[in-house]
Amino acid sequence: MPRTTTLESPGCPPLRAITFDVLGLIKVSEARSKQGGVTKVVERWGEPDASRCVLAASINDRKVDPLLAVARKNGAVELLSPINGDLRVSLATTNQTDVQSQEDNIVGLHLFKKQQSESSPRSCTLLTCTTKGLTTVRSVTIPRSLGDSTCDDTPTTWNVCAAGNVLCCKVDENENYALFGGKGVEVNIWDLATHTKIWTAKSPPKNSLGIFTPTWFTSATFMSKDDHRKFAAGTNSHEVRLYDMSAQRRPVMSFDFRETPIKAITEDVDGNTIYIGNGSGDLASVDIRTGKLLGCFLGKCSGSIRSITRHPDLPVIASCGLDSYLRIWDIKSRQLLSAVFLKQHLTKVVFDSNFEDDEVAGTVATMPPSEQDIDDEPVDRDEESPPVVKKKKKRSKSRSLDENEEEAVSSKHKKTKKSRNLDREDEESRSAKKKKAKKSQNVDEDEEELISVEQEKSKKSKVKSKDGKSKKSKKSKGESIDV
Repeated sequence: MPRTTTLESPGCPPLRAITFDVLGLIKVSEARSKQGGVTKVVERWGEPDASRCVLAASINDRKVDPLLAVARKNGAVELLSPINGDLRVSLATTNQTDVQSQEDNIVGLHLFKKQQSESSPRSCTLLTCTTKGLTTVRSVTIPRSLGDSTCDDTPTTWNVCAAGNVLCCKVDENENYALFGGKGVEVNIWDLATHTKIWTAKSPPKNSLGIFTPTWFTSATFMSKDDHRKFAAGTNSHEVRLYDMSAQRRPVMSFDFRETPIKAITEDVDGNTIYIGNGSGDLASVDIRTGKLLGCFLGKCSGSIRSITRHPDLPVIASCGLDSYLRIWDIKSRQLLSAVFLKQHLTKVVFDSNFEDDEVAGTVATMPPSEQDIDDEPVDRDEESPPVVKKKKKRSKSRSLDENEEEAVSSKHKKTKKSRNLDREDEESRSAKKKKAKKSQNVDEDEEELISVEQEKSKKSKVKSKDGKSKKSKKSKGESIDV
């Protein structure tokens, strides 16, 4: 019984992934922010047919007229629209009806991006490689309808191996060199412009026990976008090897990962990290500079991993395999973000990097009336929308009236407070005036009393002027009074 681990999925950022399975079905899975980042299947293209099993796929997700190339088990190569799945071109190989074609399936497919942009927008260049090493580069003109005839240039064909079976094929980022390797085929690099081999790896020596490990490469990838001389390859003997063409023909570094064959390998955008998956469902990230395991991704898959792809913009990777699950992982925390069950064994997964979350823009229309700016809405609307807008405007008017009433009431309260304060100040001023008036009255009364006393004293002094002593006493008394 395969081991599985149940983990809570926090959800992934908005993205669009396209998966391919053994029955020839193409399924589109999307994760939107409104749905909490849960990945769901939104479209399914094709009918189930085992003879149309998808063996290889490549996407050119440009903004204008994107293309999706698919290589099937029956030898057909199809060009589809990754937006709606419409078939644009169907190409058949020359030996499609041959009995030996069952043993010479297409294992490598690449849809050129730079050459397509430089040439006519309705043409593309394809590279295909079969198990026997037959490599073909052809230019295809995309017709406006499926019934129109396509104008193909004379395809260029050459053989990349004399014996053995090719199992992995990879084209570098600049689309100038291609890498091939497989069972009994050492990793070799070819120049696509001249169709010549420029480098071949040398098999490692025997181990300490004198045992020679046969050559069996299962997957390979270039490490850097700007440098095609460094690449990593996985083997059937659960070994990961790092090659440097400028250093030597043998691997400059190699390490073992678990105990099952390496089935998928892809590089990170930093050029120093690779992601590897094996036949027992283990997924891990490795720093290729030191060969140290950075960590395994949490949540073990229950089947062999057959494809790993890195999103060009978001910090996530997608993996799929024989457990029929598409899983989205966070590359920083190595945590499972989302998983969706797709029923069939999966063979390949690619990302559509130009996917836009339309529901984020649509949420503005579904916001409550309190959060929308009704006055800034456009005037032109459908026939059903005016009554809704009128209701919203009435609500806004009633709200404005209520606000005006509240402002009026608050202004009245302020006015009453001010009037009360003024009344208090008037009362205080009046009381102060009364006090001053009382003081002035008391002063007048005192003055009148003093005047009357002086008048009486003067009269007495006139009457008793004869007695000097009495005058002196009166004067002294008058002085005391003055004091």
